[in-house]
Amino acid sequence: MISASQRLWRTSPLTYVALVIAALMSIYPFYYMVVIGTRSLDQINDVPPPMLPGSEFGANFGRVLDNDAANFLKGMLNSIIVSSVVTVSVVITGSLAGFTFAKLRFRGRNALLLAIVVTMMIPTQLGLIPLWGMMQTLGWYDSLYAVTVPFLVSAFGVFMMRQYASQAISDELIEAGRMDGASTFRIYWNIVLPALRPAAGVLGLLTFMETWNSFLWPYAILSPENPTLQVSLSFLSYAYYTDYSQVFAATAIGTIPLVLVFLVFGRQIIGGIMEGAVKS
Repeated sequence: MISASQRLWRTSPLTYVALVIAALMSIYPFYYMVVIGTRSLDQINDVPPPMLPGSEFGANFGRVLDNDAANFLKGMLNSIIVSSVVTVSVVITGSLAGFTFAKLRFRGRNALLLAIVVTMMIPTQLGLIPLWGMMQTLGWYDSLYAVTVPFLVSAFGVFMMRQYASQAISDELIEAGRMDGASTFRIYWNIVLPALRPAAGVLGLLTFMETWNSFLWPYAILSPENPTLQVSLSFLSYAYYTDYSQVFAATAIGTIPLVLVFLVFGRQIIGGIMEGAVKS
């Protein structure tokens, strides 16, 4: 006799069909990006359009590198630096603050957490003008400091890690560490941080993707000679003419770091979940 819970978790052929369709719909835009990036501009305009990769990727990407207005390699390097620094900082500060709000007792804890959560309700666009003026005052216009320092701490990261830490870490485990003579930072580093690995992986992945894809603020504060990747890609399009083979070839190269980061953080997420399942 099969119980109700067992029937709930049983999979049917229709489930696999739905998953395959969802996977194909998710992968197809990336596949077609590669197809267009490996075709010449004349081939792109054929009817019906090409559905298989071609052999023009080298020529298309060569024109990207020759485009002095785009500064593609400079934008790629800047995005790698900014996204990496912001991601590491957000994960560390978010886990530290999340652990503090979840497990440490101090006066004004709830009021301070509420103030952090309230900042999440303010649209980022509302702060662009005062932030731009602040960067001018500091002399950071056209500097990577301007697209890095304001985003080293994330209110969403603090709130997310606080919620996860309150459930994933028991008070008894922290008390045991204190009885062994461990300092608060030692408890964080040896006990809390390993337990937060799945949440840290998710936060790191989301932060890297958000920073990598950021366009409006870098476009406002950086010059065309010192762009990030998204700003660099925008210079490949013109008002009356767009070479899509060039744009898609550059976009394909710009997607590779995102795929690598997804693989790294995805392994951390799965590893942390499996480790927690074994312990439970």
